[in-house]
Amino acid sequence: MVKVREDQPQHYDGSVDLGAWLNRLQERYGVGDTDSLREACELARQAELLAMQQSSADDTVWPTGKGCFRTGLEMAEILAELKLDMDTLVAAVLYRAVREAKLPLAQVEENFGSVVAGLIKDVQGMAAISNIQNPRRQVLDHRQDQLEKVRKMLVSIIDDVRVALIKLAERTCAIRAVQHASKEKRQRVAREVFEIYAPLAHRLGIGYIKWELEDLSFRYLKPHDYKKIAKLLDGKRLDRQKYITDVVDTMKSSLSEASIEGDVNGRVKHIYSIWRKMRRKNVDFRDLYDIRAVRILTHEVRDCYAALGVVHSLWNHIPKEFDDYIATPKENGYRSLHTAVFGPEGKTLEVQIRTHDMHEEAELGVCAHWKYKGTDVNSRSDSYEEKISWLRQVMEWHEDLGDLGELGGQWRADVEPDRIYVFTKDGHVVDLSVGSSPIDFAYRIHSEVGSRCRGAKVAGRIVPLNHKLKTGDQVEILTAPNARPSRDWLNPDLGYVTTSRARAKITSWFKKQDRDANIADGQSLLEIELKRQALNGVNYNELALAVNCLAPDDMFAGIGAGDIKLRHVVSLAQKQVAPEEEKSFEIRTKPQQERLSDSTINIDGVGNLLTQMAGCCQPVPGDPIIGYITVGRGVTIHRQDCNTALSLRSREPERLIEVNWGTRPDYSYPVDVMITAYDRPGLLRDITVVLANDKVNVLSMQTRTSKEEHLASMLLTMEVSSLENLGRLLAKVSQLPNVIEAVRHRKMS
Repeated sequence: MVKVREDQPQHYDGSVDLGAWLNRLQERYGVGDTDSLREACELARQAELLAMQQSSADDTVWPTGKGCFRTGLEMAEILAELKLDMDTLVAAVLYRAVREAKLPLAQVEENFGSVVAGLIKDVQGMAAISNIQNPRRQVLDHRQDQLEKVRKMLVSIIDDVRVALIKLAERTCAIRAVQHASKEKRQRVAREVFEIYAPLAHRLGIGYIKWELEDLSFRYLKPHDYKKIAKLLDGKRLDRQKYITDVVDTMKSSLSEASIEGDVNGRVKHIYSIWRKMRRKNVDFRDLYDIRAVRILTHEVRDCYAALGVVHSLWNHIPKEFDDYIATPKENGYRSLHTAVFGPEGKTLEVQIRTHDMHEEAELGVCAHWKYKGTDVNSRSDSYEEKISWLRQVMEWHEDLGDLGELGGQWRADVEPDRIYVFTKDGHVVDLSVGSSPIDFAYRIHSEVGSRCRGAKVAGRIVPLNHKLKTGDQVEILTAPNARPSRDWLNPDLGYVTTSRARAKITSWFKKQDRDANIADGQSLLEIELKRQALNGVNYNELALAVNCLAPDDMFAGIGAGDIKLRHVVSLAQKQVAPEEEKSFEIRTKPQQERLSDSTINIDGVGNLLTQMAGCCQPVPGDPIIGYITVGRGVTIHRQDCNTALSLRSREPERLIEVNWGTRPDYSYPVDVMITAYDRPGLLRDITVVLANDKVNVLSMQTRTSKEEHLASMLLTMEVSSLENLGRLLAKVSQLPNVIEAVRHRKMS
């Protein structure tokens, strides 16, 4: 049945008695100092009153008449019962006021700090799930696949488990409040709660919230079935209560005789679980074994099995109706013994037996671990199942880590998402690999959408087609009847396409086009790239044979259709035009860094040296370190916070050198690049940003500007690790506004 909640204490005029409400939280749930919570409540109340004064009708008041202030109190009380910390309670009180634009998030951060503001902001991000619509026209996946993607999306955007708990509390308040709303709104909220948030509460093991969400959702989605079962339960309520009272007395007496300490009480059966079991087992209401149910709570696990023996000695066990979830817990961590017996009067009776700790975990899930110290888990995984596991385990780390603010960082370090989940314009969820672009998204929707793509919007704003999408984005593809794919999309240096699906679709499209068009396009692409690399005098006949083509046109057609990689052809052209230069390119320059012969320590500008780890501090990879040049014994590696190293800083600073952990990096080589562009403000800045993002070291730069022609010429000497990286860099610079060309510059001999 739905859990009955008490209203907030009120004054005679109907306003909330805040002092009495705070006292109730302290007495019932052990909430500590409530000064910050009181301040948050007053702020939410003032924000709501101010909004009501400025508007003649408050559209954000829920159907029950509750505004953001009372809803915030209700959310906070749910979370207080889950034993959440004060930051979470404050965020819960203020969340609705911020979401309804009655309170600026900046003011929350100023008054209560970045942690509270961050929680509210992240919960607002989860609100995107509410935008999901259910159109009749089916696209992409079946409904069940869509729901699974939504759940995975929900988990992927959670950096802090408290965010999920605040959202669960908010949706619990929402489903409670729709009783007097329109039928359409009741069903819309109920479906969202039933399909998204009740399963999340189940996976997090928060039993009592899960049951309430399921029962209330079931009440609005299947009102006839709900009333029928409720009536059956109510009709036999008095008889069932007397029967359970007699059973409880018998069990208490038998457990006492067996010297087993335990609490025995009747268990509430939830309407949705009754309906689901009737459908699953195809049985009538009177044939269910667990309508009459009793729970035994013990202190030790061994007492659970001893109590089970007592129960089976009192009444006959029903075959195939026993489950040991202590030995084999459910996937959400649930542990208990379940058995069914023929009790007094031959009536079926379900008995659940577990310890007090197991019961608290079953009721509160991840929140139960706020009280207990656990062990750290250092596994790294991208899977959805292990992210759910991480959300459950993160509470066990609370005492070890201390500040809850560290948990978000731990999430990002230990569990990186392997997929992103984005919305279509109509609210469907599409899963893509990390780093996907709008073009990848378009081809995931349909080949025709991708081929006719001419632009994209993310959250209503135009973005470049090589924009990197992230979870929660709502993407709209702009198409045109005469639009066609660009061959630049196949250039990996430009970042337009990252998924193999989209690349294959684009390649297939070009293959179907006229061969003459492929030849022309392929020749144009090759000539542009050869010019960038300053590769002149290439023999196309020899180059065609090198890529297993009989004639240059076959090679051009292959490049144009995407069958032959442009990068590979350019590499072969380099070997043909300047074979000696190609060979010298590999050995010409000494690397900037060398890996030491006996360690993984990198020393800038130094070759192989003897190294040894200092015995005083014994640094390990990951520690901040510094090197000390000894006399005849090479370099000694200390931790930077080592007392010896600190002493050496003051006594012999000239013998300390910068060192770092790492493997041998790539060699780098000086290359001259000429950039020609129409002059404009910010041109040099944009070019240097591209170079900095690619971590390119610029050795020298010369610039000349022609005022008459408004042209700027830049000659840069930079270090690159390979011809492939040089080509990628030149392609990126060429994409900048006003840049005419960016090519490799070869000095005339």
